[in-house]
Amino acid sequence: MQRAMRLLEAVAAHEEGAPAKQLAREAGLALPTAYHLLRTLTHEGYLRRERGVFALGPAAEMMADSGAQQKRRGMIGDVLEHWRDAIGVPVYFAVYREGEVRVVAVADTPGSPAVEEWADFRQTAHAHAIGQCLLSQLDEESRRDHLARYPVQSITPYTVGDDRVLLRRLAATGRMQPVIERQEYALGTVCAAVPITAGTTAATLAISLPVHQADRLLPAVRELQSDVGRKLATLAFSISI
Repeated sequence: MQRAMRLLEAVAAHEEGAPAKQLAREAGLALPTAYHLLRTLTHEGYLRRERGVFALGPAAEMMADSGAQQKRRGMIGDVLEHWRDAIGVPVYFAVYREGEVRVVAVADTPGSPAVEEWADFRQTAHAHAIGQCLLSQLDEESRRDHLARYPVQSITPYTVGDDRVLLRRLAATGRMQPVIERQEYALGTVCAAVPITAGTTAATLAISLPVHQADRLLPAVRELQSDVGRKLATLAFSISI
């Protein structure tokens, strides 16, 4: 395994690939051993051989993509934990991709837990601050398409009544204005979400609080919003998760 990894590292150092003799020398392996491992790695898809040189294959590229994705998740997790600790509230990061609401990461604590996803976030975007904030960033056609797939329905007594009311609310939302939601998704909970501008992908940061702490909601979301610019590069990098 160690020898195979040394060979993979040697191959990765050459963007256009390298011949077996050069790779054996760089990996410190005898040529027959290198040939055997190169054939095995090629058979398994970790390498590909073209015109006498070996380059990284699709299996190795998938591993690299997975590693990069884990790194991005770690970065966004660190950022959310910073805000969780600084503001003292659960913090959520979500994006709208391929017609779906996707919650990428959540940072909370046992003392300040995140909202329980008792109704699928993807199907109830009309009822929670995350979904409303994401939908507000879409054009009207995309909003209507989403609501045609996931119709407005009552989640709590406070949920928006119908799609016309919701569409009017979304259209009236300012470009960088926080979206406030009070017990529309979960009784006893108030939430706020701020839009994130990063390329063409709709994204949002959100916080939640128990309803008896509702007076903290606006100051907390304003504090979050004021600090977003400092972390925008990390958020933009993480959107591709």
